[in-house]
Amino acid sequence: MGARKKATVYLDEDLLRGAKVLAARTDRKDYEVLEAALRTYLGVEVLERVWRRGDLSDDEALDVAYGELDAMRRRRRRASTA
Repeated sequence: MGARKKATVYLDEDLLRGAKVLAARTDRKDYEVLEAALRTYLGVEVLERVWRRGDLSDDEALDVAYGELDAMRRRRRRASTA
């Protein structure tokens, strides 16, 4: 993980409240909850795992990562319409 930089973002009040509640319940900082959610949504952890394998080219690693990201988004869409 790289160095952190300060960013100002505008969030829906309910989302921010939910992040704060989760942070308090899990003994984490607000930014840690938001960062984890963003990393998951962007598929960053999948990409990092693929790159650690080292036997894929950059293009192959990106294909795997984007495939995982697309699959996650499809699951979320199905869950939200169910």
